[in-house]
This record gives sequence, C-alpha cells and structure tokens, in this order.
Amino acid sequence: MPSFFTSPHVLPVVLLVASNVFMTTAWYWHLRFKEVTLWQVVLISWGLAFVEYCLAVPANRWGATVYAPAQLETIQEVVTLLVFAAFSWLYLNQPLAWNHAIGFAFVALGAFFVFHRW
Repeated sequence: MPSFFTSPHVLPVVLLVASNVFMTTAWYWHLRFKEVTLWQVVLISWGLAFVEYCLAVPANRWGATVYAPAQLETIQEVVTLLVFAAFSWLYLNQPLAWNHAIGFAFVALGAFFVFHRW
C-alpha cells in the first residue's frame, strides 16, 4: 500500500512546499544579515535556488499526471503565500496584519474557482 506522502496527489504538494521553503529563504534570508556583501548573498541564494529547482521541477513533472497546469500553478501560489507568511513572521519577525489576511483570503477564493468544476 503506497504511503500517503507518495500519493500522486500529495507528493507534488509536499515537494512544492519544500521548494518554496528554499526559494523564500533564497530571496529573503539576507535581510537579517546586512553585513554580508551582495556578491556573497547572490552566490548563497543561487545555491539555495538550485535546491529549489531540484524540488520544483519534479513536483511539476509528477504533478502534471494528476493536476492541470493551472491547478499546479494555483497550488504553487497558495503554497508560496503560506510559506512566505510563516517565514516573514518566524524568521523576519514581521507581524501579519488584517489586510494580509484579506489578501490571502482572496487568493484562496481564486484557488477555489480554479479547482471547482462547474
């Protein structure tokens, strides 16, 4: 019996979450380390982005067997917002405000329409 996490519906989402953690880190980790030179930040971020691609490409390849491309992109966007919100709050110590919640709710509403068949 296949594991829940290796299900063709779940594995792409798990990989997209992992890839987003790396990509969000690549884009924003350096904001707490202003003393690191820009060229070093770029090189470190490229290394993190490489790992992100190694996760995102298989996620999309395997995900395309059970999801439409528009659905995969919608999953990606929702995951990106959730990962960024957590990263911003936990790592950058930035509070999330009511307007962020409303914006995220509109994205969730859009995701509903992408996945809902009429």
